[in-house]
Amino acid sequence: MRIRFWGTRGSLATPGPTTLRYGGNTSCVEARAADGTLIVLDCGTGAHRLGQALIAESQRPVRGHLMISHTHWDHIQGFPFFAPVFVQGSEWDLYAPSGLGERLETVLSAQMQHPYFPVTLGQLAATIRYNDLGEGALTVGGVRVVAQYLNHPALTLGYRLEADGVAIVYACDHEPHMREPAEAAGAAGEGMPHAEDARHVAFLEGADLVIHDAQYTWADYAEKVNWGHSPAEAAVDYALAAHARRLALTHHDPLRDDDAVDRLVEACRARVRKAGGTLEVFAAAEGLTLDLAPREVRTTRPRRKAAASSGSKSAPAHVILVADDDPVILELLKSTLRSDAFRLYTATDGETALRIARAVRPSLILLDWLMPKLAGTEVTRALRADSDPYFREVPIVLLTAEGSAEKTQEGFAAGVTDYLTKPFKGPFVRARVRAWLDRVGTDSDRGA
Repeated sequence: MRIRFWGTRGSLATPGPTTLRYGGNTSCVEARAADGTLIVLDCGTGAHRLGQALIAESQRPVRGHLMISHTHWDHIQGFPFFAPVFVQGSEWDLYAPSGLGERLETVLSAQMQHPYFPVTLGQLAATIRYNDLGEGALTVGGVRVVAQYLNHPALTLGYRLEADGVAIVYACDHEPHMREPAEAAGAAGEGMPHAEDARHVAFLEGADLVIHDAQYTWADYAEKVNWGHSPAEAAVDYALAAHARRLALTHHDPLRDDDAVDRLVEACRARVRKAGGTLEVFAAAEGLTLDLAPREVRTTRPRRKAAASSGSKSAPAHVILVADDDPVILELLKSTLRSDAFRLYTATDGETALRIARAVRPSLILLDWLMPKLAGTEVTRALRADSDPYFREVPIVLLTAEGSAEKTQEGFAAGVTDYLTKPFKGPFVRARVRAWLDRVGTDSDRGA
């Protein structure tokens, strides 16, 4: 499989003399399998040069697949300038997470309205098909694609591409669930203390190339919590834990010039050496091309057989229970989740939350860690021990301002599924709720 980088910058395009070596265009990666299957990962400003190259190389209509991680502007801004979609006879399948709000076609159409762009989406000459995705697997040409949610303020998918005996993982934009680095480099490789981080590692397992968000350092990250991006050191720990072969640091911070990227790469390589690993670390750079061949020994992992969601069916309303004794937090969550897609129940103490949960059997439970009468961990233990088997699997998320490893482990020991760290913003909550619900499916999916 051949990989070419066309855009490696995060958040904002930054062309100029200090970004010449690694590039100033935003996210766009080309992947091409041996059978000719063309997959474009994200459509930031780097897609402009990619489109020109595809037209020049093919001299005919282009057939391809565009997989968008999420619809923040730095990942779709290149679409109106992507030349193949203006060519009669070209065919493109577009994929993106199906969220609780507007669909991909609506979002792309909005940025091409006349106040912003002279050509509307409906005037494009190519045949375009829109596919709304959830977590799961699908086959695209000769490539098996596995999609998994990332941790970002918008609903975001990472993509694992498997073809020609190799595996590539594209994980932009993603924030670690742990709020502090491992005590020793690579220590997380023996077991991530946060279950969601362990799940992310499993997604990367055995990959020949991991293209991972590395916008920050741990020193930067203290002021960037909940912004939805990874410290480069965390990307190294993930890749080490997953026994990956190569790690491409990408989504470079717009304030990080080429020399600063060099220093970041060297620090990450030192982290690998300290861990005794063999991981190859480099910075993604515009124009870099990699031809990946299979390695003789591969680490494999079992994967779900679930297919990606088409988004065509209307799902039944999910029931969500929210319990918090802080009226401000409770109102924020109610206003954020108030939707036709949800039926909300609320409680202000643990005993009431436990009683409501047993009565309504919610699809998702959000519990404050510290509440009157029963703490969130106590409610969780009671539900996990309930005679109704439903409560062994229902996702239970703790709301907490405490993100230490010790507290995290305490919650997981009680049976907690995940954490929502205070303070949080509405869009981030919506994205995480959508991810939790999509993993377990509806009540009927679980045989309730």
